[in-house]
Amino acid sequence: MLEATARTFVAAPLLLVASAFLGACESKTLPATIPVTVGGKTFNCKLAITEAAREQGLGGVKELGPDEGMIFAFTDAAPRNFWMRRCVMGLDIAFIDPFGFVTAVHTMPQEDLQREGETDDQYFGRLKRYPSVAPAQYALEVAPGALAPLGVRRGVRVEFDRALLKTHTE
Repeated sequence: MLEATARTFVAAPLLLVASAFLGACESKTLPATIPVTVGGKTFNCKLAITEAAREQGLGGVKELGPDEGMIFAFTDAAPRNFWMRRCVMGLDIAFIDPFGFVTAVHTMPQEDLQREGETDDQYFGRLKRYPSVAPAQYALEVAPGALAPLGVRRGVRVEFDRALLKTHTE
């Protein structure tokens, strides 16, 4: 009986410490935006770190301010393609490798939205694809025409908190 009581006194404080630590880790909330700097300019970017958020992207967004954008994060680096599904404005995109270097840049003009009577497959099938060229783990989308004046091209470094995104990406 004494041995069981002693274990309880040792185990209880350990459980309290562990649950406090786990609670502190879980309480760290992800900010609504993070700063992403490229070509000397910082964009405040919304996060697309879940499958649902990545699928929605900037679809339906009518305008972006000159300092706004979206950063897409994936769990791994892979060849990627983006398209302008449900987008009502053009966008610039920079694909980024796991180390923060641009792999490809595209200006993606707005395309016609899904037409009446057009199936989802027909709509998706006619949208142009924009490739990452090399494996990319991140993608930055900003207003159309924003990246070229900054000299953003393949090999340019993009600064953002990749570690934060890695720990929260689904």
